[in-house]
Amino acid sequence: MRTALLRSVDTALRRGSSSSHFLRRPFSSGSLPDRKVAILGAAGGIGQPLSLLLKLNPLVSSLSLYDIAGTPGVAADVSHINTRAEVAGYAGEDQLGKALEGSDVVIIPAGVPRKPGMTRDDLFNINAGIVKSLATAIAKYCPNALVNMISNPVNSTVPIAAEVFKKAGTYDEKKLFGVTTLDVLRAKTFYAAKAKVPVEEVNVPVVGGHAGITILPLFSQATPSNNSLSHEDIKALTKRTQDGGTEVVEAKAGKGSATLSMAYAGAIFAEACLKGLNGVPDIIECSFVQSNITELPFFASKVRLGKNGVEEVLGLGPLSDFEKQGLESLKSELKSSIEKGIKFASEN
Repeated sequence: MRTALLRSVDTALRRGSSSSHFLRRPFSSGSLPDRKVAILGAAGGIGQPLSLLLKLNPLVSSLSLYDIAGTPGVAADVSHINTRAEVAGYAGEDQLGKALEGSDVVIIPAGVPRKPGMTRDDLFNINAGIVKSLATAIAKYCPNALVNMISNPVNSTVPIAAEVFKKAGTYDEKKLFGVTTLDVLRAKTFYAAKAKVPVEEVNVPVVGGHAGITILPLFSQATPSNNSLSHEDIKALTKRTQDGGTEVVEAKAGKGSATLSMAYAGAIFAEACLKGLNGVPDIIECSFVQSNITELPFFASKVRLGKNGVEEVLGLGPLSDFEKQGLESLKSELKSSIEKGIKFASEN
């Protein structure tokens, strides 16, 4: 039963990626390079399932779990799973440095979740301070790590981290990512149901940012294509993708936000980063990164991942008139969120 479960998880992880050259494990884990992954916020609603998923990933040799409290229990729990990764749990600020040292990839789901009626901006003051302190520690203890930012609002927390790294003299634009993979997964899922195509075969690029109207799924570029979808269908699919987080918050009736699907998305993106580090070719995912494909300093689009992080920020490709309109509509809000993050970092 265990083998079947791992095989199904492995298959699901591979199907979830937009990469066309996913490894099929042609060799044993013994021939894979050692890779340490640190999760900051590992005892939380996203952190715990994310820890489980990365413990199952053969690309991870060392899994470092950090939170302000509760992490030793999470670490003990997942450490009993008989997979490659060795697990260590760290709790409290005095152990943060040890948790980070030697990390190849650092994933940050730390912070408070959204509650009903809260916008991502409502989260800002709490999560911005958390991200700033964690980024400061990353700059000190593992400045060369790839940083995967999950903490919301991503449109602001990524610029905050960038400013912290700049001040520390460690900033590398190729190594800082806002994780927008959940927007891609939602777009794939919703499109597949409406277009009546197998969901595991679907790919939909999602560009812009990671909140509300800044999320712009490019259904005109969806594969397999379906020309039977009307303009109203596309509008509805776009709106549902943009409101996916709110849909989950409301469905959980005040008891949480999108934790399980976000953990899966985080695991997908972390695996893509690890494959890039390991030299697997043509690993392409959407991510919110420093970019010059628009006039905005940060923007989500497809990026090619490699041994140094971002190898190439890919262009938007041909857009429909509806998507062109959406692109123009999102820019002012995204610009404001980016500037808000930069301002916070400079003033605090």
